Amino acid sequence: MRVVAGDELPPFTRNTGFANWNRYAAVNDEFVPIHMDDESGRAAGHPTAIGMGNLQWSYLHNLLRGWLGGQGHIVRIEGQFRRLNTKGMTVTARGVVTAVEQDADGVRTATLDIWTEDEHGNTLLPANAVVRLN
Repeated sequence: MRVVAGDELPPFTRNTGFANWNRYAAVNDEFVPIHMDDESGRAAGHPTAIGMGNLQWSYLHNLLRGWLGGQGHIVRIEGQFRRLNTKGMTVTARGVVTAVEQDADGVRTATLDIWTEDEHGNTLLPANAVVRLN
């Protein structure tokens, strides 16, 4: 796999809302009212129910795994939640390669800036990742 600094990853996009959240909650036993019910979201000061933070992590994992296409694996992801994902939002995970290195044993790694953003380009979850390339 040829990877150079500056490469942009193909985006991973999802429209968010109850259907996506319900499937995620079912798999993770996360039926928390603030994630499932608009009234609970409003009671907490939000315009709607809010998406699960870990669902955004899964979007970043999908972004990286899709880009790697079986030609490597994720070593590390670190990030910080900055904005909420509310119902009806379109969330896109994006990324760019910032560095590629090879150690003395020939192991190649890539460092990336990755993030999720809403349909207006507001960053929801800025992060960075290291992947090992095959």
